[in-house]
Amino acid sequence: MADDAGTTVTRNDEKHRYEIHVEGTVAGYTEFEADASGRTVLPHTVIDPAFEGRGLGKVLVGDALADLAARDEEIVPTCPFVLRYLAKTEVPGLRVARRSTDAE
Repeated sequence: MADDAGTTVTRNDEKHRYEIHVEGTVAGYTEFEADASGRTVLPHTVIDPAFEGRGLGKVLVGDALADLAARDEEIVPTCPFVLRYLAKTEVPGLRVARRSTDAE
C-alpha cells in the first residue's frame, strides 16, 4: 500500500496496527483488534505531531480500510477519525458493523 513517493502504509500484525511511514519513519498508526464475534475493531488512530497537516490520517485510514475490505473482514469503527472518514467516503466492499450497546 502506498500513496506517493516516500509514503507507504503497512499492516503490522505483531503490533495490531496499520502504520504510515514517511521516508522510512513511522508517522502514525491506526490500531485494530478482534472482538468476541471475530470482527475487526478500529479503536484509535494517531498521527505524530511532527507530521500533522499533511493529510496522512486520510491516507492511512483509507489504505487500512481498503486492505480490510480486500481481506473481507467486517469492521467495527469506534475511533472518531475512522467514523468521520466513513461518513464522507465510501470504501468498496467494506463491511461495516456498529458496536452493540449491549454488554459483550
